[in-house]
Amino acid sequence: MSEFFARIAVYLSMDFVKYSLIAGLLIALCSSLLGVTLVLKRYSMIGDGLSHVAFGAMTVAAVAGLTNEMIVVLPVTVVSAVLLLRLSKNSRVKADAAIAMISVGSLAVGYLLTNIFSSSANINGDVCGALFGSVKIISLSKLDVWLCVILSVIVIGAFLLFYNKIFAVTFDEDFASATGVRVSLYNTFIAVISAVVIVLAMNLVGALLVSALIVFPAITAMRIFRSFRAVTVCAAAVSVFCVLTGLFITIIAGTPAGATIVAVNIAVYFVFSLVGLVRR
Repeated sequence: MSEFFARIAVYLSMDFVKYSLIAGLLIALCSSLLGVTLVLKRYSMIGDGLSHVAFGAMTVAAVAGLTNEMIVVLPVTVVSAVLLLRLSKNSRVKADAAIAMISVGSLAVGYLLTNIFSSSANINGDVCGALFGSVKIISLSKLDVWLCVILSVIVIGAFLLFYNKIFAVTFDEDFASATGVRVSLYNTFIAVISAVVIVLAMNLVGALLVSALIVFPAITAMRIFRSFRAVTVCAAAVSVFCVLTGLFITIIAGTPAGATIVAVNIAVYFVFSLVGLVRR
C-alpha cells in the first residue's frame, strides 16, 4: 500500500498530471452545472451536435495551420449553439433533426478535410484522439490550462450570478416571461455557455463522449434528490469525483481518458440508482 501511495506522489509531482487534474476538475464543475439545466429542458443532445461542430472547426483550424485552435473552434461553436436554439424555436426543421443534420455534416466534413489536407502520417490516431479524448487531457500546456481556468471561471461565475433566472427559465418559460424575465436572452445565454463548456470538455473526453459529462452527473443526482439546488450540488460532486477518479485510473493504468471517465460515470449511476431504489 505504501508503494502505491509513493507512486501516486511521484505522479502528482509531474506538471502534466497537475495540469490534467486542474483542467479536469474545472471542466467537471462547468459541465455538471450546465448539465442539470440542459437535461431538464430536454436539450441533452445539444452536446453531441455542438461537439461535432467543434470537431469540424478543429480540423479547419488544423488545415489552416493555426497554432491556437480556439481562435476558430470557440466562435464557430458559439454561433452554432445560438443557431440551433433559433432553429428549435422558429423553424419548420425540428430541433432533433437540426442537431442530427449538423452533427453528421460536421463530422463528415471534418474527417474529409483531415484526410485530404492532413500532414500527419498517423491520421487515424489523430482522429481517434480528437473523437475519444485519448491523450489530449494529459498533454495540456500551461497556456491551455490558463485558458481553461479563465473560461471555467467565467462560466461558473455567470451561472451563480444568474442562478435564479436560469432556474425560472428551466422550469417554466411562460411563467418566467410573465414575471418579466427575458426568456429569449437567457436561452441564448444558456446556449453560449453550453458551447464554451462543450469546447472545454472535448479536451477531456473527446467529441463523441462529451454528452456523458453533461448527462450522467445530472441524471445520477436525480436518482436520489428532487430539488433543483440539491440536484445541482450533487451533480457537481458526482462529476468531480468521476473525472478525478477516471484521470487517476488513466494515469496509473494507461487506459483511454475519455472512455475511462465515462465508465466511472456509468458505475456511479448504477450505485445511485440502487440507493434510490432502496430509499423508495
